[in-house]
Amino acid sequence: MKLLQFGPKGQEKPGVLDAQGCVRDLSSHVPSIGGEVLTPTGLERLRLLDIEALPLVRGTPGKDFRLGPCVSGVGKFICIGLNYADHAAESGMQLPSEPVIFGKWTSAICGPNDDVQIPRASIKTDWEVELGVVIGRGGSHIAEADALGHVAGYCVVNDISEREYQLEREGQWCKGKGCDTFGPIGPWLVTADEIADPQTLNLWLEVDGQRYQQGNTRTMVFGVAYLISYLSRFMSLQPGDVISTGTPPGVGLGQKPPVYLRPGQTMRLGIEGLGEQQQRTVQA
Repeated sequence: MKLLQFGPKGQEKPGVLDAQGCVRDLSSHVPSIGGEVLTPTGLERLRLLDIEALPLVRGTPGKDFRLGPCVSGVGKFICIGLNYADHAAESGMQLPSEPVIFGKWTSAICGPNDDVQIPRASIKTDWEVELGVVIGRGGSHIAEADALGHVAGYCVVNDISEREYQLEREGQWCKGKGCDTFGPIGPWLVTADEIADPQTLNLWLEVDGQRYQQGNTRTMVFGVAYLISYLSRFMSLQPGDVISTGTPPGVGLGQKPPVYLRPGQTMRLGIEGLGEQQQRTVQA
């Protein structure tokens, strides 16, 4: 299934993409795409529905109506840094011996095609296409061999970052990672049964039509199953938590000379089997 949310900001309804690529309204069955809906039991209830019998939302998603974040009520937005060796190298940072963990504030979450705000006084706002993993079965101290069984599905994440705030000021990375609109997720949550192997997915990102990032999840330093197991040693994972698993090379910071986002530009990004996002940059 490809689960999504649609409608004006703060008034999103849950939906599902049908076999023809049209959106069907799920709001008579579930309140949103999040929490208990993403548990194995919740997803099984959705699978039993006759999708073609659900109300049709007329128009093209993302064109005729807005798509919201594909997950609602996210409890934790956990990110992994330097998880592709070549990205660590372009950032001038040493390859980590353990996953680098940081958080994005949930107030950063926005729809996949919403405008991205360049923060006031920002001079180094950057892009990062990433595979998002959404937890469906919660737990702690999860064995790596069982970890993928805890995944509800996968989605595209743009881990937008302000590099001056992140790297050149005092304190932790979170300062440059959690600004408003710095966490577009979607367009939809593709349930885990549709992704045979999360470690074989191509991912890419363009700015104004120029391809900057091109990679594959097979080159992750720490794979999805390991990350889930590792994180669960330090916190319980709960349905609806989002893990953003790191970015391949090609970020603005790594260009020679570095290239950063300006108001009026367009980012377009996607992951094989998970759909595409497109955002316009505006001045906050």
